Amino acid sequence: MTVALYPGRFDPVTNGHVDIVQRAARIFEEVVVGVAMSRSAIFSLEERIEMMRNALKGWDNVRVTAIEGLTVDSAKACGASVIVRGLRVADFTYEFDMALMNRNMAPDIESVYMMTALEHLFVSATRIRELSSFGRDVTEFVPAGVSEAIEKKFAKTS
Repeated sequence: MTVALYPGRFDPVTNGHVDIVQRAARIFEEVVVGVAMSRSAIFSLEERIEMMRNALKGWDNVRVTAIEGLTVDSAKACGASVIVRGLRVADFTYEFDMALMNRNMAPDIESVYMMTALEHLFVSATRIRELSSFGRDVTEFVPAGVSEAIEKKFAKTS
């Protein structure tokens, strides 16, 4: 059985993240969505895990869990032989360097890149946070319930 790890901060989860998970779940027997610890995230680890779980309800071969430390170590810990990453044009250099370093540290773990769907190409969690901080509606870019969580989060900080 091929297990794939899809790691990220997911702060917040976007429709682009969900798209990558769903496409990976059609290819691999199991997809582990690894929500990374982050001191700078606007949402707590528990909140981000819950948002991702809600967004992926109904996908029986997907599980969401917390990860920390190096991605390759997290992949080994969850039994993954593949690391899945979404790729936008602007991400290429960063992802290329990371893939080479991961390959050096864990040659038995493959990095698989999925091109971001055209409709999500310009969407990033960073952009969602930025737009939300200015009070813009981001409902069309995030799964159900996430927009409301973002609005509440920014209402508390203003």
